[in-house]
Amino acid sequence: MNIVNKLTVRHLKHNKRRSLVTIIGVIISVAMVTAVATLGVSFMDLMQRQTIASEGEWHVLYKDVNKEQLKAIKNDGETKKVVLSRDLGYALLEGGQNESKPYLFVKEYNAQGFKQFPIELSSGRLPKASNEVVLSEHIATNAKVEYKIGDQITLEVGQRTMLGVTDHIFEQQDPLQIENEKISESLINKKTASYRVVGVIKRPTWEPTWAPGYTIISYVDESTIRANEPVNVTVVLKKVKSSLYDHAKDLAMKKKITSPQFNNQLLRYYGVTSNDGLQRTLISLMAIIMAVIIIGSVSLIYNAFAISVSERSRHLGMLASVGATKRQKRNSVFFEGIIIGCISIPIGIIAGLLGIGITFWSINSVIQGALGLEEKLTVTVTPLSLLIACAVSMITIFISTYLPAIKASKISAIDAIRQTTEVKLTGKAVKTSKLVRKLFGIEAEIGLKNLKRNKRKYQATVFSLVISIVLFLTVSVFTDNLKKSLELSQDGVNYDISVSNGDELTESKLRMLQSFSSLEGVTESSMVRELTMNTGIDEASLTDELRKEVKQNKSILHNGKYPIYVRLYALNEKNLKAYAKEIGADYKQLTNTAHMTGVVIDTVPYQDMETGKYVEAKAIHMEPGESIDLNYHYVNSEKETFISNMTVAALSDKLPMGITPAAIGGVTVIVSEQAMDQMLTEKLRPAVQMNLYLKSNDPMKTQQEMEEIKEGNLYIHNVYQNRQQDEQMIMLMSVFTYGFIALITAISIANIFNTISTSISLRKREFAMLKSVGMTPKGFNKMINYESMFYGIKALLYGLPISIAVMYLIHRSMMNSFRYGFTLPWISIIYVVAAVFIIVGSAMIYSSSKVKKENIVDTLKQDSI
Repeated sequence: MNIVNKLTVRHLKHNKRRSLVTIIGVIISVAMVTAVATLGVSFMDLMQRQTIASEGEWHVLYKDVNKEQLKAIKNDGETKKVVLSRDLGYALLEGGQNESKPYLFVKEYNAQGFKQFPIELSSGRLPKASNEVVLSEHIATNAKVEYKIGDQITLEVGQRTMLGVTDHIFEQQDPLQIENEKISESLINKKTASYRVVGVIKRPTWEPTWAPGYTIISYVDESTIRANEPVNVTVVLKKVKSSLYDHAKDLAMKKKITSPQFNNQLLRYYGVTSNDGLQRTLISLMAIIMAVIIIGSVSLIYNAFAISVSERSRHLGMLASVGATKRQKRNSVFFEGIIIGCISIPIGIIAGLLGIGITFWSINSVIQGALGLEEKLTVTVTPLSLLIACAVSMITIFISTYLPAIKASKISAIDAIRQTTEVKLTGKAVKTSKLVRKLFGIEAEIGLKNLKRNKRKYQATVFSLVISIVLFLTVSVFTDNLKKSLELSQDGVNYDISVSNGDELTESKLRMLQSFSSLEGVTESSMVRELTMNTGIDEASLTDELRKEVKQNKSILHNGKYPIYVRLYALNEKNLKAYAKEIGADYKQLTNTAHMTGVVIDTVPYQDMETGKYVEAKAIHMEPGESIDLNYHYVNSEKETFISNMTVAALSDKLPMGITPAAIGGVTVIVSEQAMDQMLTEKLRPAVQMNLYLKSNDPMKTQQEMEEIKEGNLYIHNVYQNRQQDEQMIMLMSVFTYGFIALITAISIANIFNTISTSISLRKREFAMLKSVGMTPKGFNKMINYESMFYGIKALLYGLPISIAVMYLIHRSMMNSFRYGFTLPWISIIYVVAAVFIIVGSAMIYSSSKVKKENIVDTLKQDSI
């Protein structure tokens, strides 16, 4: 170690407080990078494990594969595991009590399939031969059909299709087909199969709650499969990478296999997707967020090193006076950075991992209890994430030390010893407006002159504030955009169970629906009446998509109006009151029977089939007070009949429970029961449908209770799995992003406090001089307050425009996969404006309180700080 480096080490030891502040700053920065990288990897790992636990582990599915094709798939270099399966079909369940689920669904797996898919035994054992079967325990609890282990069952297994139609086969994902209040499907290609019951399994998590068949599983033996007998082959790959899509398609093409299917739900949690738009979205978002993190880290560490060099300027000048070269002085700063990095990076990585571990430990029970997750959030560390954290931290330290090092190399001996480089004054540089003194007093003028005189420290503090503003607003809008995109891409199911009436609604059925609402597990219910009507809309009120259609074909218009359908939904008093309060509508106006009014849902989310983008668009352009004519087209009638005129009471993009928005070309309207009753005629009344929507703390148990007491054609549809998946994703994404916001906010506050407190500390002699010429404690406080205000205003003038530009970049990145309008997060901006002044004011007060305790004479005697 050369003499300059030895002196650098001695200087670090001598200035322990400054060295400690710098080390802590770097530790915080490294911890942030480590925490973000680990948080992302851990989140993806949780979703991988959760998806595997609920849906099974597989990556590619080849359907209807023969024995020769199966051999090729097994011998493929990318294949790790192979699962054989067959969906044999459906058989009528004799004695079943659930009208919505009249079948048994027979599925076969080989031995590997029982390992790769979540099949959980309740009793008995798994099948080992093709004539053995395990039954879902749901058959006994829901269908009320009892089978015992050892029973022999004979089934007529066939494929589901619509009555009179044989070219479309329904699968387990397709609900039971109902038409005119009767089952409108039949079984074809039936074959007789006999099985011995060897066990009972829990209801498979991958069986949809609306599936028409109870799952029973048998065994498929590869050795017994004939040469041209089709079988489904599910593949687990050795390595998940983006090329798997092309590789699987090429293999299928070469071996003449039907186009493969991919487990996109699982693959996306490996960061792999076939959607180019989504890939671009993810890459651009990662680039923006990583750039924001690095800039924030650089600002934090740069300030620490810049202040360190400022304090060492006299020390470096003395080195220059005894022969130190520019290179030696520059390397002295770089060497300081290396020492700080060697100490801080390992501690920062450990601190980041420890912080994430404590966070996961504290929120795991809450997340699992609230969302019903089977898996826990665990700290997942990969070599790549640690390398990224180390690399980003080293690059950050290098960038942070570069400018101070260059500055240090240029310090001459005389300038450094005389401290002339720290403050350079001209009359013009510190000139202030007379208006400042007139409006705010001498203290504000002195405060403003101080900022101009100490321009570099002032700029460093403002820069820290600007970076903090940009960090917070960027992450805030990033969170909002993620949640928005997630909500658009999800099914939007906001209930657990729906009940629809199959025929005319009688008083007894109405009482039964009401009794469902009062079941023990039900937490929320909504009874909704639905009626589809027609109307004509002026061209000015049409959406952009429909206007284009009109331009291409004017004949679409009838009497100058575009025909659309209107879905009227009537809410009862309790639900309508709550909905009106939520959207800020006038409940009395909605229940006014003198003239019909309604809430128009003016925003509709949908997926554009051409581009694959998820779009949020206007359903209609209207204003409150405008009216709509409601018409109805009766069966066997050539013309529509005018029923009523409705006034738009309010517009909203929020939907009551159970109601889905109409597609483009339609509009959804919420009205009161009183308004619908006033409109209905005896002839129109039978067209009204009654639906009940429920939320339950145990949807499966609630459904079972409903099945036991229901009578007549009431169809119960349990969709809690879809809703649970939606809520899990949104909740976990919120934990991830709001955790990130909390981290960024903490670092921003630390950055600002560090910068301001150091700046105030370095100005002790200046404050002592002001006090020596008569500045009172009250005047001193006013000066500090005005300085805080000037800091905040300047930071906001720079920070807000930069933040808006970054927000727009994030929005544009999201537009690769989504389409919705750009809006500013006004609430977050208000928070930021308030927080800037609170944080700066607190930092100034805290720092100046220490300076107040200093003795004026002793402070003025100090040669250097």
